[in-house]
Amino acid sequence: MSKKRKPIIPVIADLPDPEIIDVQSLLESYNSGSIDIICVLGPTASGKTRYAVALAREINELCEKPVAEIISADSRQVYRGMDIGTGKDLCEYGEIPYHMIDIEEAGTRYTLFEYQRDFEKAYADIKRRGCIPILCGGTGLYIQAAIEGYSLPQLPPDYDKRDELESKSFEDLAKMLTDLRPESDPYSFDSKRRLVRAIEIAEYENEHTIIKSDYKPKNAFYIGTLVSREVRTAKIDRRLDERIKEGMVDEVKSLLDKGVDSEILMSYGLEYKFVTQHILGILDLETMRTLLANAIHQFAKRQMTWFRGMEKKGITIHWTEV
Repeated sequence: MSKKRKPIIPVIADLPDPEIIDVQSLLESYNSGSIDIICVLGPTASGKTRYAVALAREINELCEKPVAEIISADSRQVYRGMDIGTGKDLCEYGEIPYHMIDIEEAGTRYTLFEYQRDFEKAYADIKRRGCIPILCGGTGLYIQAAIEGYSLPQLPPDYDKRDELESKSFEDLAKMLTDLRPESDPYSFDSKRRLVRAIEIAEYENEHTIIKSDYKPKNAFYIGTLVSREVRTAKIDRRLDERIKEGMVDEVKSLLDKGVDSEILMSYGLEYKFVTQHILGILDLETMRTLLANAIHQFAKRQMTWFRGMEKKGITIHWTEV
């Protein structure tokens, strides 16, 4: 009789000490060429967008003309019509230009390979015009793919295989990935969907030669938006209730009415998974809200685990309180 495998449990590190960001010194580092992009990252509900916009405005005040532009590193804000659920908060940007938002139709499959390709285009355009790119988001895999120039395979998803894998538990998927790639950290992935994709790629690479992207890494100055777990939890709950009142359920219903496949919507995760289940009659409103809040809390923890994992690999993140 085989022994029961113990689940792999991620370790949550203590919160880092906050810093005060000297924007003048940051700008001097950029102008000297020692960095060529600024990255604002952090878990959900930590105030990333607001901080990135404030930073852009402060940079502009120190320059002779507006130069700071923001590139989104959010895996779902690329989709049009998914506004409330993804928290685009476009009104916060004001006069600050932004990129990588509303570039794809909801219901399509937008891959990490495509994000990296489109990021490179936006980044090159900003640099060509003599402006300063600020990458902002909470999707750790997208951030690292953009800045570190991951060599990603141009591999179409196998949806039949994906359906099979997504029926498994996170722990079973983690074991599958570490069997395929012993050096991998399965708990660095911020969702089951991305873990499934990593398994797809690993299995395919074991049997095929595939074309990969070849982008140069960037010299980034990383700024992390820091909030305590207690404050983050309260903000997530408050924000979720606000989004429900603002019409998040109606937003998802509108997407379904336009013909967006419910399975694809649910594959986007979090808000779109649970709200779609509510609209389909699988969950009542109260249960939907409870399950969704718990899922967002867990997601925020995984984000912080990813970012602290970046630090363990030698990346310096300057954490600051917002």
